Amino acid sequence: MAKRAAPEVNAGSMADIAFLLLIFFLVTTTIETDSGINRKLPPMEESDEDVIIKQKNIFTVLLNGKDQLLVEDQLMEIKDIRKAAIEFLDNGGDGTCSYCNGKKDPSSSDNPDKAIISLKNERETTYKTYIAVQNELVAAYNELRNRRAQSLYGKSFTEMEANLNDVNWPGNKAKLKEQLEKIKVEYPQKLSEVQ
Repeated sequence: MAKRAAPEVNAGSMADIAFLLLIFFLVTTTIETDSGINRKLPPMEESDEDVIIKQKNIFTVLLNGKDQLLVEDQLMEIKDIRKAAIEFLDNGGDGTCSYCNGKKDPSSSDNPDKAIISLKNERETTYKTYIAVQNELVAAYNELRNRRAQSLYGKSFTEMEANLNDVNWPGNKAKLKEQLEKIKVEYPQKLSEVQ
């Protein structure tokens, strides 16, 4: 009996199919990108005169290489920095702030508009601690803005921002934006990072 040859599989179109699958997955796959930390820098002011800032209007936060926190020359835990920042920002030491609920201490910040938080860290500071401190400082601003929005409009600042960004929100967005800007003017976020 004669041996029959085994039938061969035609693999000529396999390369075409593999190429089409490769193109399909390249086109449909989304690659996540890391957006980093969102910080909006203030606009450049072209002014020839130097701005004089009183030392009492600067809230100094120092982070060393061992992740220890020094706030206004005192050791502090990260969990306590928000409360200290709120007390500093909401002080109203010069009496010009009618909405401030602070102690009105003349040795602390004059007004939320003049108050600046200065953050300085060393190169050895861990990223985790640096971000945790920044989050607490930004949370202090957000808490003050939420309080003010609640007293003026009966809603929190974060809720109002969410409504502004919601395309299905039925209210007046121009009025809402104006209200948000008013609160941002009353409690401006002045967070300076020193090198």
